[in-house]
Order: sequence, then C-alpha cells, then structure tokens
Amino acid sequence: MCFHNSMTKKAKQLANRYQRKLGFPETEAECAENLYHVSAFTNPLYPVITDSREIQLYHWGLIPFWTKTAENAESIRTKTYNARAESIFNKPSFRDSITTKRCLIPSTGWFDWRHENGEKTPYFIYVKEEEIFSMAGIYSEWKCPQTQQILYTFSIITTEANDLMRCIHNTNFRMPALLSREEEENWLFPELNRNTIEAFLQPFDSNRMEAYVIDNNFLKKSPHDPDILLPRKTSPGG
Repeated sequence: MCFHNSMTKKAKQLANRYQRKLGFPETEAECAENLYHVSAFTNPLYPVITDSREIQLYHWGLIPFWTKTAENAESIRTKTYNARAESIFNKPSFRDSITTKRCLIPSTGWFDWRHENGEKTPYFIYVKEEEIFSMAGIYSEWKCPQTQQILYTFSIITTEANDLMRCIHNTNFRMPALLSREEEENWLFPELNRNTIEAFLQPFDSNRMEAYVIDNNFLKKSPHDPDILLPRKTSPGG
C-alpha cells in the first residue's frame, strides 16, 4: 500500500505545476514543501488539488462525513490512508467521495519495501521525466459535532501493481493509482460515471517509472533531510 510519500519541491513550484494559487498562508508552506518523507501514520497536512483554483492542505486519513464523534473519527482515519480501487464504490467510507470528491495528490516519489528471505529492502519509486506527478485521491469534509470544526481529509487510491511494483511490493502487489498529465483535470471533472472513473484507476506503465534501493534508516531521519533519497551504498565486493 502507499503509506509513505515524498514532496521535495517548493510550494510555489507546486502552484506553477498545477496552475493554481496557494490556498494557505506562507507560514504554513512548510507543510507542502521540502518534505522528503511524509508518513500517513502521523495524519499529516499535505497539499491536495481539487476542482477549485487553489491548492489546499488536507490531513492524510479520510474521515467520512457521516462520522458521529471525534473518537470514531480518530479510529476510522487509521483505516483510510488508502482506498482500494476495486472496492471503492462499495465501501461506506469511500463511496460518496469517489463519485463527488475526487482530487489529485501531488508527489515527487513514494516508498515501498521488498520482502525477501526475512528481510525488508526499502525502495524509492518515481515517474521518469516528471518532477511532480499525480496520484489519484478522494477527499472528505467532516464537521466535528463537539467542536463544530470542519476537517478536510483525503485518501490515496491504490490499484493492482504493474510489473515493476510487483517486483518491489511483492507481498500484496499494490501501487498508488497514478494519473498522466493529460488525465489530471479530467479526473477532477465532477460529473463522471462509474465506468469512466474506473478507467482512470489502472496500473501505470512500468516503462515510465524508475526505482532504487535506499538506506533502511530513512524512517529515523528528519522529513526535511534530503539524504533520505540517496541510493544505498553497496559494500566492497557487492
């Protein structure tokens, strides 16, 4: 699944890439830039592109609009970092959002592990010739009954792995649903039927992607540390 993302560009570069204004003050820009590692498990703020003309900051971990309490919200969001394309129209947490609240999750790459002989090897994966590319996502607006605060949250949609990701993510063969530049604005169009939406959520072309092994200790480093993305050094003789 996709629980670890990367956004290494400046917020202004992000705005230029998607031809949108930044919908948040400069003081919050660090939530949208120079993030070499972003973990879903911290429910972070992350840049999201909807059909509006501004880039927004939403929390990773979708809270459905029908959630009754803050306690329920905290529990649900730990299960909604990703949404499987194959069941997204049937799951109560996702079926409203996939039809009415689709978004783009910008990325400069993501992390996944290959399991072999009892060991986990981390990889950094990205799209060739695309400094910033888009993952397909969904979002939700939830109003906390206790505080009346509105919280905007999102999930990244995953799909069946392509050949490259089957080699890397070799436990359940998944990958984020990636969109080409030509597909991005169409994905955001509000009036799409189910067949059209599902057509977007296919495995991305392996030939357009690259991956390499990184150090196992990247999870312990600051998310702003560029050394996270350095290829792992091989020992002498191998």
